Amino acid sequence: MEKHLHIIAFDVPYPVNYGGAIDVFYKLPAFQAQGIKIHLHCFDYGRGHQPILNQYCESVQYYHRSQGHKGFSSSLPYIVSSRINEELFTNLLKDDYPIFMEGVHCTYLLQDPRFEKRKCFVRLHNIEYLYYKDLYKHTTHPIRKLYYWNESRLLHTYEKKIAQKAIFWGVKEADNDVFRKEFGCKNIEELELYLPEWKVSCQEGIGSYCFYHGDLSVDVNEKAITWLLKEVISKIKIPIVIAGKNPSKKLRDLVYSNDYSCLVENPSDKEMDDMLAKAHIHLMPSFIETGMKVKLLNTLYNGRHIVVNEATVANSGLEAACHIATTANAFAEIIVQLFHQPFTAEEIKLRKNLLEKRFNNEKNAIKQVGWIFGE
Repeated sequence: MEKHLHIIAFDVPYPVNYGGAIDVFYKLPAFQAQGIKIHLHCFDYGRGHQPILNQYCESVQYYHRSQGHKGFSSSLPYIVSSRINEELFTNLLKDDYPIFMEGVHCTYLLQDPRFEKRKCFVRLHNIEYLYYKDLYKHTTHPIRKLYYWNESRLLHTYEKKIAQKAIFWGVKEADNDVFRKEFGCKNIEELELYLPEWKVSCQEGIGSYCFYHGDLSVDVNEKAITWLLKEVISKIKIPIVIAGKNPSKKLRDLVYSNDYSCLVENPSDKEMDDMLAKAHIHLMPSFIETGMKVKLLNTLYNGRHIVVNEATVANSGLEAACHIATTANAFAEIIVQLFHQPFTAEEIKLRKNLLEKRFNNEKNAIKQVGWIFGE
């Protein structure tokens, strides 16, 4: 008997150039390999139709997301209200296949009585109300600050409301515990991230510089870089390369004013991989605790020494492979200590033991398909 599954994606999951897209996209070939007929529904707000998705899915549908003031609601989080789409609901009601929602973003149908008897599943990429609470704390832009505060407030109410209405899968147990303890969710399990076919390929020896990479247009990433340059790098005068998408003029000016930093804007995937492999120390301070950092995993598979703060690795199980610093002075001391210290075969072995059994798309898919179809 054929197994059909609707997957609703909060964004078009290709190209796979950010963390959320990676987890969604690599699910598709893994599910297909288990014989699942996937009916993919994507909200397209700029990434366009992607023919590669047709290789893994029986059908692919694209829907408009109501952006700006048209997507706002006084009672619903914007990430949810902007994705309410009757065309999507009509398509889902044409059959009784299970529905898998990627992110709280796509869960409005859980409040629609037409779907009360459907088998519904939700992947939690973050505890969204905590994610937006952290964004609120760490932005100085007044309009964004107000938006993040309001979104966090609405998400807290909304996440509590839907916590009994589906089966949930979080990316780590700490996130699951929030749903259990704060929202009374009784149906939630941990499900590891789906990743590219990475193998631990770190190079032994000594690299050339410190490295920070990420989406540079995001407030919290700009804040992390500003903190690194002003509080850490300025004290130790060790070179750092900063790479990523769409830095602001303010960030450009800051990087160019520092004698020990350089900026690589909008690098290609090949350039990013090359810079990551050649770096000696990867600096990853974070102000967001919820969720799992895909760029941390990418660096664990492909980079040398990693220096993080507690928020970056909180409850991730990855602490043993990182150097954890709690203050700017501690960051500086660890960087100085590591800069001339070779990355060793023993450290590579540790990462292989930590990662290769844990992150396995095939095992993930077998487990998830079993949950969905009751096997």
